[in-house]
Amino acid sequence: MTRPTSPRPYNFSAGPAAMPDAVLERAASEMLDWQGSGMGVMEMSHRGKEFGAICTQAEADLRFLLAVPENFHILFMQGGGLGENAIVPMNLSRGTRADFIITGSWSTKSHKEAQRYCTANIAATNAADQHTRLPDPASWRLSDDASYVHVCSNETIHGVEFQELPDLAALGSKAPLVIDFSSHVASRPVDWNRVGLAFGGAQKNLGPAGLTIVIVRDDLLGHALDICPSAFNYKTVADNGSMYNTPPTWGIYIAGLTFQWLRAQTEGELTGMAAMEARNIAKARLLYDFIDASPFYVNKVDPSCRSRMNVPFFLNDESRNDAFLSGAREAGLLQLKGHKSVGGMRASIYNAMPLAGVQALVSYMREFERSHA
Repeated sequence: MTRPTSPRPYNFSAGPAAMPDAVLERAASEMLDWQGSGMGVMEMSHRGKEFGAICTQAEADLRFLLAVPENFHILFMQGGGLGENAIVPMNLSRGTRADFIITGSWSTKSHKEAQRYCTANIAATNAADQHTRLPDPASWRLSDDASYVHVCSNETIHGVEFQELPDLAALGSKAPLVIDFSSHVASRPVDWNRVGLAFGGAQKNLGPAGLTIVIVRDDLLGHALDICPSAFNYKTVADNGSMYNTPPTWGIYIAGLTFQWLRAQTEGELTGMAAMEARNIAKARLLYDFIDASPFYVNKVDPSCRSRMNVPFFLNDESRNDAFLSGAREAGLLQLKGHKSVGGMRASIYNAMPLAGVQALVSYMREFERSHA
């Protein structure tokens, strides 16, 4: 399928977010007939051989892409990140205690929801810093009896990211680390030696809304509370190969195409995940360097923990916000308005955002500053 003659705008939405053109074009070409089957993927039985092949390949590609060890299960589920805020404690807490590291809006929501199922202890928080830096792990007050420790490894709204996952063993904790990596999954490698469970909604970096990825270590299965619905019991889902109930078939298919696209990426001599990480570092550096050098814009996040995926920024004169957004739309730069809870602007520069898109944003910001300063 040929690309439209007019270029698509650059979409900086935080999610559902922009997807690779090649993935959308491939899906469009197979919409009515997937590989000669006579059916589109949305029309297939999830138990048929056609979709079985799609799901098996998607799981294999994701395992390869993220170097997921064999003692971890990859589950394709529903419910999104908010759903996992309940599903995780129902599966892992055993109704006792879990520790939470509060670093922004999403970890706050996770902590609040978990209180319905266990004693949810705030082991550390950066609320006093308005979620602009990470609490020093040396200051974390971890519980001796925690069933798990929850971290949102990238805060989509506040733009705070763990550049390195915490080593709980070095902090004296025997609890498994649970990470919500919804908004930076597949943007960088994962140190599985430090992780017991990772979850993320697909709609930011992997595919359409409706699919949730859960990657869980074997020994964490089989401990669900009695109140946990069967369709959300990790062991039940794992035992049935993500087919206990009808999975989000279209989401799995699109994610599978995205995994293939990611595996094919190159950056110099780098390929796959290493190439994407290098590209994401370059995109983020370009935008942050411009903001830091400008008296017109400001990013409030400490440089040590700035997100590579979600870049919130403010105009020093916020009376110009509407003019900035209007001009951006005219320039083909979409969805730059910040989250309603924090205001300002936010540029989400996920894997599908090319370097050219960030260059176009910086060029627009420079011209807007020149004409309004």
